[in-house]
Amino acid sequence: MSHHQTIQQNQPGLILTPGPQGWWDCERVSSPCVINCPDGTWKMWYYGRDPNFDREINLPTGRCGLAISSDGVNWERVNGPLTMGSVLEPHQDPNRFDSSHIGVSDVYYREGLYWMWYFGGDQKVINTGNFAAKGISMLPGCAISYDGINWIRLEGPYRGAFLDCGQPGEFDALFCGWPQVLHENGTWKMYYHTLNPTLGFLVGLAVSTDGLHWEKMGQILGPGEANSFDERGVGTRHVLKKDNQYIMFYEGVNTSSYHSIGVAISDDGIKWNKQPGNEIGGAIFSHAPKGSDRWDARAVGTPCVVPMNDGSFRMYYIGANEGGHDELSSQHKIGLAVSNGANFMEWHRWGE
Repeated sequence: MSHHQTIQQNQPGLILTPGPQGWWDCERVSSPCVINCPDGTWKMWYYGRDPNFDREINLPTGRCGLAISSDGVNWERVNGPLTMGSVLEPHQDPNRFDSSHIGVSDVYYREGLYWMWYFGGDQKVINTGNFAAKGISMLPGCAISYDGINWIRLEGPYRGAFLDCGQPGEFDALFCGWPQVLHENGTWKMYYHTLNPTLGFLVGLAVSTDGLHWEKMGQILGPGEANSFDERGVGTRHVLKKDNQYIMFYEGVNTSSYHSIGVAISDDGIKWNKQPGNEIGGAIFSHAPKGSDRWDARAVGTPCVVPMNDGSFRMYYIGANEGGHDELSSQHKIGLAVSNGANFMEWHRWGE
């Protein structure tokens, strides 16, 4: 009952495209969260939507699903128990934070359980000044599963969510989206990002001693300097711990709305230093050349980095093509890049 995909040649990096008609993800796929599981299989949770999903929500989110692989390169969709084969979808209770759309942003496996941190939006339409957007006040939620397919939501204190939006005037007043959680030595760190109408995309941090009650620490990362790849800010990110250092792979956006990926490093996970990369504007992994007609010539983003046994890294990411004018008219597909050995500052696309 699953759908196996063979990607055509001459598209370096490309590993997953939208599903066939009738699947939950037949219009778009986005934001891979990949684990090389203890049993040797690879699992990828990601979000997307079909053409009938609520068009008032101008975001790439919708529902979440699962694909599996024996090698992390060739993927097969799992036909999940929910709508059109999905494994997590908006909550039926209209009062909850995640009743209109959801997206997965982090999955990890510990003590026999899969933990999914996801985010969602409610039914409210918010006028941000430039446009009216439904479901934009996104908040983080958490769900657990024994098999990665059947999920149970945990109940957070803010209409089901674990953080609330900031007060008017605070940096994260609009939304707290795309959570990623690190758990070590009895403390939890939740990284998330927001969009500030004047400052751009900003990353925030919340901490917890139990994983359920969170305290915000404030903004920890923001826009780069003029002409940098992240001049308009920093969005999705993936933080890893390696040799007593924290490494953050993050998506930045420039003033022309082209997205690339960069790196920041920290000793404590709180104070971060951006590391200049060798790609355009200081990125470590750039969108394909403008005008190349490649599938990822406008954006590479939502990095998910998996350490390999040989010391190298794999980076799963989404790419967007040129020609679209907003989130729903550009095509999103999922790709894979590989580091230059143990050097996580240099990458090439799979098959390149």
